[in-house]
Amino acid sequence: MMEELTFAKKMEILTAPIGNPKWRIQSKGPNVGKKTFCIVVPYVDARMVQERFDEAFGAENWENTYDPESGSASISVRIGGEWVTKSDVGIESKSDGVKGKASDAFKRAAVLWGVGRDLYLLGQKSLKLNEKEIPISQDGSIELRTPTAISNYMNKLSTSLGLLYQIWNLNKNLQVDDNFKDLITKLKEYVK
Repeated sequence: MMEELTFAKKMEILTAPIGNPKWRIQSKGPNVGKKTFCIVVPYVDARMVQERFDEAFGAENWENTYDPESGSASISVRIGGEWVTKSDVGIESKSDGVKGKASDAFKRAAVLWGVGRDLYLLGQKSLKLNEKEIPISQDGSIELRTPTAISNYMNKLSTSLGLLYQIWNLNKNLQVDDNFKDLITKLKEYVK
């Protein structure tokens, strides 16, 4: 028989940094009529969120609902025999419409539980575009034609920065130490 995890341990699993987030193009920037760069942002998809809740609470101890009229999704977790719910609303996506709205609301409700909050620390990044307006690697040698290629490339670039954020978050007691703050700030400059 498996030992029941404490609520604190379940939340630790739920809110652990996302190791390999997905990245998507958020916008493309103009430069005299021609787009020369794009902004990419990290995100989690609904399946990643589902896996986190399953791992932390077990499939039988959480549920989600969606109200199409309001566009609100709710995620409820059983804590000590009681259901606790957090809700948020979504917006329709360009490609999926109503389905995208439901997925967006679900992911936003998951953020209220702590899933993927570390991605906000990574922030948006820019990639150069070639003459065909396809994202390219920093040295221009690789065309990043698919969402998977963009994600793989960005995750490789952001691993060092992600590790710094994990060091910062795991050492809350040191966050008041000026030497620790200075060290993290200096290291951050080297991995950008």
